[in-house]
Amino acid sequence: MTDRRPPRPTDRAWTDEAVRKLRADANRSADTHLIKLDLPAGWDVDIYLKDESTHPTGSLKHRLARSLFLYALCNGYIHEGTTIIEASSGSTAVSEAHFARMLGLPFVAVMHRDTSPEKIHLIEQEGGSCHLVDDPSAVYDVSRELALEYDGYFIDQFTYAERATDWRGNNNIAESIFHQMELEPHPVPSWIVVGAGTGGTSATIGRYVRYRGHATQLCVVDPEGSAFLPGFLGELDGYRPCGSRIEGIGRPRVEPSFIPGVVDRMCGVPDAASVAAMRFLGERTGLSCGPSTGTSLYAVLRLACEMRAAGEVGSIVTLLCDDGSRYADTYCCDEWAGERGWVLEPYLEVLERAWETGVWAEEVWSEGAAEAR
Repeated sequence: MTDRRPPRPTDRAWTDEAVRKLRADANRSADTHLIKLDLPAGWDVDIYLKDESTHPTGSLKHRLARSLFLYALCNGYIHEGTTIIEASSGSTAVSEAHFARMLGLPFVAVMHRDTSPEKIHLIEQEGGSCHLVDDPSAVYDVSRELALEYDGYFIDQFTYAERATDWRGNNNIAESIFHQMELEPHPVPSWIVVGAGTGGTSATIGRYVRYRGHATQLCVVDPEGSAFLPGFLGELDGYRPCGSRIEGIGRPRVEPSFIPGVVDRMCGVPDAASVAAMRFLGERTGLSCGPSTGTSLYAVLRLACEMRAAGEVGSIVTLLCDDGSRYADTYCCDEWAGERGWVLEPYLEVLERAWETGVWAEEVWSEGAAEAR
């Protein structure tokens, strides 16, 4: 359970103004683009990327951060002068630092020491500070300790992501996707593919498609070392997840915001495949993305090939979560990737073949896929 600040009289005037500022930010923000990939001739499956990198703070997490602040404000957890603490792999902290500065609140991000320097710089640029830890599983306890030390508030994206966003609509990402797809040849996607960091995005989309009665299936991708896929398969006993090396998705534990019952399929994707797909997208389309987008794209092409093999037509939607510029010295760097033992060539060959022929090279796929029970 997340520790809470002791109740105290609420300065409603300050809270009302803080909520107004956050709602004004939402009102100023245009929706993000839905980009249709220009595939080779012969494809009967359309692929779309919702480009979340165009938010003011550059990632999908802008939506989540604003929702988390509104949730905490309206529940009376944040007051004038409250220090905000967050456990984050980077992008959520960048967005939360932005909103904390907007409200005049101090912000501290607790992150693994291997977080990309570009993200650390962005957090500090937004006025936040970074508390780095060696063990990725320690971020939760350290965040709670700092919240007590600063008499602050641990905003805890991993617990509150699934409840801070209104999954029924209210311009959430799921409602936006279906609205933007309305005039497309296949307006109800066969699949929506996302990664899980907090689990909030998959929870929102999975609930929304059920609420609206859409036939869309939800596929969640998971990188190596993450607990989500073993948890989904019921194979956590004796498993010791080490945490993800793909920033933004995968966790060393199954987070409270991850709702497995709304997931139709999970796919494990090798880390080298995620980085290969990230680079492949840039080379093929000119679209710059981070490694978590690569994880999803690898599975998207797999699913598209499955649909083609089955003679199915339709559409698949995934998210372009953030821009590749945040990873210039890490995932975009051959030397850095090589130091981690990632060999990209076999996966690039798979992607090339899938793109050009619609055929998937099964032998290099890390299956890890199962139907929801």
